[in-house]
Amino acid sequence: MTQVPQSLLATPGLQTIFDLLDGDGEEARMVGGAVRNALLGLPVADIDIATTALPDVVMQRAEKAGLRALPTGIEHGTVTLLVDHKPFEVTTLREDIDTDGRRATVRFGRDFTHDAQRRDFTMNALYARADGTIEDHVGGLTDLAARRVRFIGDAHQRIREDYLRILRLFRFHAAYGEGALDKEALHAAIELRDGLDRLSRERIRAEMMKLLIAKAAAATLIVMRDDGFLDHILGGVAHVEAMARIGANDAALRLGALALETVDDVERLRDRLRLSNAEATRLAAMAHALDHFHAGPITPPEACRFAWRHGADAAQDAAHLLAARDPSRETVALQDAARLRPEKSPFSGADLIARGLTPGPRLGQIIAQAEQEWAGRGFPPETATILADAIAATP
Repeated sequence: MTQVPQSLLATPGLQTIFDLLDGDGEEARMVGGAVRNALLGLPVADIDIATTALPDVVMQRAEKAGLRALPTGIEHGTVTLLVDHKPFEVTTLREDIDTDGRRATVRFGRDFTHDAQRRDFTMNALYARADGTIEDHVGGLTDLAARRVRFIGDAHQRIREDYLRILRLFRFHAAYGEGALDKEALHAAIELRDGLDRLSRERIRAEMMKLLIAKAAAATLIVMRDDGFLDHILGGVAHVEAMARIGANDAALRLGALALETVDDVERLRDRLRLSNAEATRLAAMAHALDHFHAGPITPPEACRFAWRHGADAAQDAAHLLAARDPSRETVALQDAARLRPEKSPFSGADLIARGLTPGPRLGQIIAQAEQEWAGRGFPPETATILADAIAATP
């Protein structure tokens, strides 16, 4: 009889949840990612609980036990219980009545088999009792042992229920799968890929950013590229091989390596993936690096000027990105520039006014000229001559 590791059962607060919900006519089980990851020996983040108890019963029992209960998704049967500030998401067993490719109309149930059959992949539909015993209603243990990401039941039906499952197929395979993608699952995804157009871009972004940092991201993205998914999602070129050379577990950096050619690509990616302002700014600096250092060697003066204009982090990103696009490219100058770049400029308008200059636009021009020369010289501590030259050169 398969059981989850005792370390999972010893999670603080977990037995409190089971004591609360598993009894007096109701049943509760751990389900989903916590069970899957524990069996694979991977870290467990959140623990989800499936229960026969209706949401109002969960709330009542929590209140009686002195636990805080948050109705985080109560219309869909989900209540979050806090035990010593640790959250446990508790959801009443459900059955789908109707689906439209994005959301489902559900009714509450009391059958764990029916609850399992409405989930996406077999490895995500494993349940664990309070004593750690595994309940497998859909063949998830066999698939988990084989590292096979397989839809529960008919793959076409599962995807039509929620087209995000196309991206989840690739993301879960990249994170947990081995070997080739399940043939039936991939065939269904290809046939139904136009359904991705019905999804919000926020949902697409969330899946893609997780996929980019998965252990088998490169191999999975090659399949997605060759079968037309990446063009559908990104709307442009996909440098999968370059992305694979990014060793850092950094989704934004990998996205830049994958999808950037010019600065114009940033707005396309921002729109298609609903990137944050910080992510778009970071990608823009990477795109400027691709343009700025497109031809010829990366000289120390130009590297320092780039670092001063865009920041030390951007210079590090540029070094990683340029090396990923061309492994023979020498990027030491950018790495050095990132290390040398000071936090503050040594020049200020107040200094210029103290020298007798009149306040006005010319001061900003002088400072910009001085900073460019100072950066080009590698940020030397002595700046008096640089400033004097900038004053003389700026009419």
